[in-house]
Amino acid sequence: MIDIKNLSIQFTGENLFENVNIKLHRNDKIALVGSNGKGKSTFLKLLVDLEKPEDGQIIKQKGLRIGYLPQEIIAFKGKSVLEEVKSAIPEVDSLMERENEIINQLNSPSLDKEDREELLNALGSLHHRKEELDFYSVESRIEKVCSGLGFKERDLLRKTEEFSGGWQMRMQLAKILLAENDLLLLDEPTNHLDIETLQWLIEFLQSWSSSIIVVSHDRHFVNSVTSKTLEIFNNQINFFPGNYEHYLNFKTERDIQLKELQKNQEKKIKETEKFIERFRYKNTKAKQVQSRIKMLEKMDTVQLIEQEKQIEIKFPDPPKSGVVPIELKNISKFYGEFEVFSNVNLNIERGEKIAIVGANGTGKTTLAKIIGSKIQPTSGEVNYGNNTIISYYEQEIADSLNPENDLIDTLEEINEELSAGQIRKILGSFLFSGDDVFKKVKVLSGGEKSRLALARLLLTKSNLVILDEPTNHLDFSSKEILQKALIGFSGTMLIVSHDIDFIKPIAHKVLEIKNGGITVYYGGIDYYFFKKTQIQEEKFTDKKTSNDKFTRKDQKRIEAEIRQQKFALTKDLRRRLEKCENEISDLEKLRINLEKELSDPSIFSNPVLSKSKNIDYDRTKYLLEEEYNRWTEISNELEKIELSFSGK
Repeated sequence: MIDIKNLSIQFTGENLFENVNIKLHRNDKIALVGSNGKGKSTFLKLLVDLEKPEDGQIIKQKGLRIGYLPQEIIAFKGKSVLEEVKSAIPEVDSLMERENEIINQLNSPSLDKEDREELLNALGSLHHRKEELDFYSVESRIEKVCSGLGFKERDLLRKTEEFSGGWQMRMQLAKILLAENDLLLLDEPTNHLDIETLQWLIEFLQSWSSSIIVVSHDRHFVNSVTSKTLEIFNNQINFFPGNYEHYLNFKTERDIQLKELQKNQEKKIKETEKFIERFRYKNTKAKQVQSRIKMLEKMDTVQLIEQEKQIEIKFPDPPKSGVVPIELKNISKFYGEFEVFSNVNLNIERGEKIAIVGANGTGKTTLAKIIGSKIQPTSGEVNYGNNTIISYYEQEIADSLNPENDLIDTLEEINEELSAGQIRKILGSFLFSGDDVFKKVKVLSGGEKSRLALARLLLTKSNLVILDEPTNHLDFSSKEILQKALIGFSGTMLIVSHDIDFIKPIAHKVLEIKNGGITVYYGGIDYYFFKKTQIQEEKFTDKKTSNDKFTRKDQKRIEAEIRQQKFALTKDLRRRLEKCENEISDLEKLRINLEKELSDPSIFSNPVLSKSKNIDYDRTKYLLEEEYNRWTEISNELEKIELSFSGK
């Protein structure tokens, strides 16, 4: 379908790709991966001729139709949503224009019989072509796709310019999904989608018969819709079998093998150099020395995949807040006559990690901003508990940062106690080094602003952190590091995110905003989806009939499903708990044995042996304490899940 030969391109004087040779085949479902700035978006732009290579060729099959969703915001105007989306469907506009033209000509009184016959034949052929294209179901297909992407029926008649950038991106997505393309190029398609819309897109792309290349930092999405992986690294692009998860496993095994090869090669080089050095000036060994020198010159060095720099995040232990840091009483929010939600009552307890979910426009960010004191409710009370300290990470990072500040100023205004050296060290852990720290905020990329905002968050020492779409501009490795930091955070947390894999291990409770109200699910994301599925099934069942026919067998089935869900959520924790208990048992035995030995006169009278045993004893006590702490943490986490299933 596409043959890429010896492709090379530069960006700001540096090579992004050099001599790349790959083939893209029909029906390929590909995840394009690589760190930020390595050229993923550039590669997609090369495929649609928005960028030109320095060297090489991109040979495309004749007539290949490519649909491209860029990462940058698109601005449509002048048409309704329906007209804009319809314009992308092949031949629709031209067929309608041609049909009107033929009908106008047929209505001409001066038309002779021969011309009329010719026009009627043309009209017949045109109608046949409309049937081939399923022309008469076009609007129905548009409504179906637009509905899946979150548009209401009334939205289709609204002007495109009335919608925000995120919704305009959805229009472009609708256009390329309906345009009968042979290849879809999707650059961060999930950034402006909520969980429900994301799930619809996953199902749509899973049934897509043509090719796809996806750039996305949403692991759940990528693993669901792709079966191959293209990796950009060290100026090359290489194929790997399997989806992103398989690629990671393959990459780990490959790196282990390369390290072993490099280790063996280094050993051989040292032995050879030692031989050369030892016998360099001996005439009897001159031939062997020259032979080994040539061997070294010809030896191909094993190239290791260099370790990419990663951000380093560790939240400081925050001061304790009250048991209930936030209490919402009869909260309502209106924008004019539009009701976002009303009469919301909610207690957030210390240490809870809560995911806020719901379709776009339901009020997730509004609720987060009310809790974070960014906006005021229309009515009701927000009560903050004793010693509640809040940090708020906004979805639109640019709005929260002063564009004229440099990076040092940006952190200094949060914490004036830090020295310039300490600030530079913190910025360095977020990949800002050298003269980067003097850059103005206004010149930073989206990903750089995200990292800077996260650095600010660390300096606040807050015990209630609110994160609104924190992963939109982070790559896979940065998201993983942030995820681990949030899991280890000891304060209270609310996260607005559509990234299922990211929030799954973090959140223990879910708030769903829907139809102006809030539903609380006392479990994590898996439990939330489980309950949603149950509710959906009940909607299509007549309750009276269901209750009349409800049997012990049905009860057992439901109980079995809940047990399976509970087992899936607790399996790993129970395994870790068992391992921890075994470690404690072994360490306890070792401690008792060491205590007996230290009370033995033959040992405590021997200074050297006694000192050694005391060191062992102190180390054992320390390890035992660590294991007890670990056991407590795992037990608490397990208890939270158990409680969520008991409904308490």
